[in-house]
Order: sequence, then structure tokens, then C-alpha cells
Amino acid sequence: MTAQPPRPPARRSRLTVMGALVVALALTACGQRPSETQAGEVKRPIVIGVSLPLTGDFAQPGSEAKRGYEIWRDMVNAKGGVLGRQVELKIVDDASNQDTVVADYTKLITQDKVDLLLGTFSSLLNHPASAVAEKNGMVFVEPAGGAPSMFERGFKYLFFAQPATAPRQADVFVNWVKSLPADQRPKTAAYPSQDDPFALPVITSMQEQLEALGVRTVYSEVYPADTTNFQSVASTLASKKPDLVAQGAVFEDGVGMVRALKQLGFSPKMLFQTSAPSNSSQYSDAVGLAGTEGVFYTVSWNEKATTPLNAEFVAAYRKAHDAAPAEDAADAFAAAQVLQAAVTAVGAIDQDKIRDWLHANTVQTLLGPLSWKENGEPKGSFLLAQWQSGKVEVVGPPELATTKTVVNPKPAWK
Repeated sequence: MTAQPPRPPARRSRLTVMGALVVALALTACGQRPSETQAGEVKRPIVIGVSLPLTGDFAQPGSEAKRGYEIWRDMVNAKGGVLGRQVELKIVDDASNQDTVVADYTKLITQDKVDLLLGTFSSLLNHPASAVAEKNGMVFVEPAGGAPSMFERGFKYLFFAQPATAPRQADVFVNWVKSLPADQRPKTAAYPSQDDPFALPVITSMQEQLEALGVRTVYSEVYPADTTNFQSVASTLASKKPDLVAQGAVFEDGVGMVRALKQLGFSPKMLFQTSAPSNSSQYSDAVGLAGTEGVFYTVSWNEKATTPLNAEFVAAYRKAHDAAPAEDAADAFAAAQVLQAAVTAVGAIDQDKIRDWLHANTVQTLLGPLSWKENGEPKGSFLLAQWQSGKVEVVGPPELATTKTVVNPKPAWK
């Protein structure tokens, strides 16, 4: 039997190299974070994990946060990415559920092995989600979650990317009331609020401060988060005729309250709502443009601000969605700016170095400058906004106001 000639050395060499590559790829697939690269490899994207309420009670603001994150990603990638790598967002839906958000962030960290994290919407969801991040030693920059309970746990990896926490939101409205002549201040006030860890502290703080000014409380009740019918509450308010109605509202409940008050024909002299009026055209479409006139709310962001990338963000949002940006989208964009600034400054994806840098530095964002206490609580203050002639104007503090006009009292419903 004739012996087979030996395999040419070049072919053996190619097969050996191919085999080595297969082994290397197999090893790479086991436990390597997406951004980690071996010598000679093409730089992989930086993968940022996010769980958002895209369905359920918080679907509206959660969807806005998604838009904000995506606009930031597109703008960053168009300029070369972060650390020379493109950015990839891995966004999953927590369905506005606390158990789901815990499972989501656990999977993003331990199974998907994302490089970085960004937060979800609301204190209700960010409270458990941030605990998952803290346990795993990962920086957690949240765009919405200012309840006091968020910062009572002494977390080191948590950062709230808004100017101030929930109780501080009331300060700017109370300061405006203090600035009024005595005969123009409200004499009585009603405080309905959703049982929400962010909205309720704002209203509680406002009630305490206004009572100290002599404003008499005629109504103060908390309603369940799933409340959809506000006829009964509105009827009670109409019977008590408070000068000021200050509602702790997320979105749908704020819309529901305005609709119920309009149906009853009761228009308070002042109407303040948390969060709901900040949802731009979604709010005005829901209550009717005329129904927005004179409504106050506190806000972290102003479309007209000359802050870093704000004009570019507004233009990109309008181009993508044919509407004015909502505050929740801007807050998400700012949270991503915070994370980007820290990673860029550190020059690596190192959770402890990113954490330490954020504790020691101020980040310039489209919300303005943001800095934090050791527990992740921001050090700034909010703006007082008011709907005027179909648009939002900042009316306080005076040095940051976009107009000197304040609609007071609120006109009757149309």
C-alpha cells in the first residue's frame, strides 16, 4: 500500500491557527464583559444596561426616558463613542414592577455582563434596582428617583442625576408665595397626592412650609397609585373651595384631576402639580391646551437653557419625534452625560474609580452643573415653571426666569 505524502507544512500551520482562534473565541465568550478586548481585537462596543417601565403604570415617563437615552447614544456615537468605542444600549422592560426590575438588573449584571448601568424611572423602581447595583459594586446613575428613602441607606455607588431631592422641590414654589404681597397669597390650600415615594414628599414638604406661613389646610389626603377616577376627590375640593390645590401627581392622575375639576367647574386660584405638567405636549394634549394655563410645577430642566448640549438635544428630539422634549427625556440624557463624563475622566471602565470621581467632581449637563453628597444626593435646587399661552416658562428663581410675567390667579377653565 502506497504511503500518503505528508500534509504540507503551510496547511498544518493554517489549521493550527484556526484551531487556536476557535479556542480563543470560546474562551472569550465565557464570562468576558462586552467591552473587554484581547490584543489585536477590534474594540467592542461599551454595553450599558437599562431596565425601564415601557409598559404598566409608568409607561409614559419610562418611554420618555428611553428616548432620552437613545438620543444621547446616537449623539455620542456620531462623535466617536466613549473611550474610542461605540456605545450600545441594552434596554429591557420592567413593566413598572419592582420584582421585575430586580430580576432585570440582576440579569444585566450577572448574565449579560454589561459594562455600565443607567437607572430606571421613579423612586419606586430605582429603590430596589439601586440595591442590586450596590450589591454588585456597580455605579448606578438614576434619572428619576428623588425620594428621601433613596439616600438613607448610605449607598456609595448611587447618584441621582437631577438638581435636588423630592422634599427640596417644594422650596422654589414656597419662596415664590413668600414673595407675594400678603393679599395675593393663598389663604387656604388642599393637598391631594398619589401614594408615590417621589410625589408625596414634595407635597408633604409644601404643606408644612405653607402652614408655617399661615396658609390653612382644608384638605390633605393620599390616594392609591392605581386611582383612575377623581370625581369624588374633585367634588370634595369643589365644596371646600381652596385658593391653592397642590397635587402630588405622576402623570395620568394629574390629567385625571384636571379633567374632573373642569367637569365640576371648580377652578382654584392656584394649581400646582408635581411631574405631570412636565410631560410637554402629552400633558397639554391630555388636558387641552387651554387647560394648562397658569398651572405651576417644579422642573429640573428648561428647553431654553444654554447648558451643554441642550440645544442639540432639543433639536435631535424634535427631529426624531416631531414634538417638544419632555423633562423625563432630558433627565435621562443628563444621567447618561454624568456617566460619560466620569468614564472619560477616569479613562477606563473601573466602577470604583468612576464612583470616586463622581463624588469628587461637578459634571456639566443640560440640566446645569450637578454634584453629589456622599450618599448620592444632589446638592442643587429646582426651577419653578408655569404654563403660559400654550408654552412653558421658568418663573423662579428670578435670576433664572425666562419671563417676568407670572399668571396669578389662574384663569377659569375654558
